[in-house]
Amino acid sequence: MTEVRPLELSDLPMVKAYLRRHPPEISELTFTNLFVWRSARPVFLAEADDAIVFITNSRMGDGNDKLIIGNPVGGASPLAAARSLDLQVAGFSRIPETTASQLREAGLHVEADRDNWDYVYRVSDLGDLAGRRFHKKRNLIKQCLRAYACRYEPIAPGLIAECADMQDRWCKVRECGHDPSLCSEYVAIRESFSLFEHLQFIGGVVRVDGIIQAYAIGEQLQPGVAVCHFEKAMPEFRGLGQLINQWFSKYSLGAFELVNREQDMGIVGLRQAKESYHPHHMVEKFNAWFPGVSPGKALPVEPHECDKHVHNSAIANKANGL
Repeated sequence: MTEVRPLELSDLPMVKAYLRRHPPEISELTFTNLFVWRSARPVFLAEADDAIVFITNSRMGDGNDKLIIGNPVGGASPLAAARSLDLQVAGFSRIPETTASQLREAGLHVEADRDNWDYVYRVSDLGDLAGRRFHKKRNLIKQCLRAYACRYEPIAPGLIAECADMQDRWCKVRECGHDPSLCSEYVAIRESFSLFEHLQFIGGVVRVDGIIQAYAIGEQLQPGVAVCHFEKAMPEFRGLGQLINQWFSKYSLGAFELVNREQDMGIVGLRQAKESYHPHHMVEKFNAWFPGVSPGKALPVEPHECDKHVHNSAIANKANGL
């Protein structure tokens, strides 16, 4: 049987080599996304039939069943990959429509995963904000620029500590320690900052009166397509969120035609915001389950546990100079 092991930082060259040969469409299939979110969702990998397979725990509660994330990266079919693993594979997560159709025909139960569809935009649309449909965005940006002295800078190694400090301030305002999803995101962001050069991120910040108050970071997803992993703006500055979106697209993503800005996770306000930027298209995703398996829900995270996780991560990053 194929060896299954936890994803590690040392796997970066191998994973990137596979992804260069088989560029992904879904935002989850980057080494960055898989690695920095692993504290919230453990990720394992296996190599089989000249393909690499990413695996996580099923949301079934006991953690014994596993899910394959996306398509195998390479030549193996999803069913062949599942059969090669010495695991209880409950199904497949975040798969494209073509794969979903094949698995439906094979007798699996398939559901659309609308909350995790990716929003893909033309970089020129976000950078220029031209036309009547972006009138409100332009007005908010004008208000921001009139009220505050704003300046854009690409993220260089010397800015990482300031970005991490801004993230701590943002989390304090948003009370990340009491929200499991924001807690997990905090840990993923801080790890992204600590590995910024190693993971070859593209990033930008907006300074307001000399202080970093917004940032965005992403990377190449496939030739001509970037993916934006994280974007934050301090909420007290009206229009700053729209400004970092525009300036990051205009000044840092010029080498790309499209940018994947990931999913809305079913959050009503986030969905409205993403739709208001008029995506070029959506990357539809589906989940598939073998017969006799019923999708479950992830176990909740207790707020005090999340607080501890954020606190320990902040101490560790401070010790590392972030």
